Amino acid sequence: MAKKNQETESEIINETDTSTVISVENEKKELVSQTKKRLSSSNLIKEFEGEQLKKKLPEIYVGDTVKVGVKITEGNKERVQPYEGVVIAKRHGGLNQTITVRRIFQGIGVERVFMLHSPQVASLKVERRGKVRRAKLFYLRDRVGKATRVKQRFDR
Repeated sequence: MAKKNQETESEIINETDTSTVISVENEKKELVSQTKKRLSSSNLIKEFEGEQLKKKLPEIYVGDTVKVGVKITEGNKERVQPYEGVVIAKRHGGLNQTITVRRIFQGIGVERVFMLHSPQVASLKVERRGKVRRAKLFYLRDRVGKATRVKQRFDR
């Protein structure tokens, strides 16, 4: 009788030992998979880029007239200078999204490329919507005076 009790006790102990070993191994696998998910470089980059994105940006389309507030540092002073013009191109997406804004200054066409999520861009306001049928308005570079005007759109 004592032999039977010892055998059943040893079987129970062996079963619990194997189950604890299996559960420990499963926990290790879960931890490894979680750390791999967290530490993979693409996930780290996506997480960092998500933090850097600006939350409140207006919908900007090619052809819109926008006013971009650009931070300018002069010595130890910092001010915001407005730059108003027509969006002639949009590129990329996400954190690298850029717009090209064209304006006429003293009879000369000036274009600037702005990264929308850059800390140098303080504000962005759409002055008027443009009605265009192209994705890039580079043909405006060749036009002078009233020919550079873009029709206004009222439905957006």
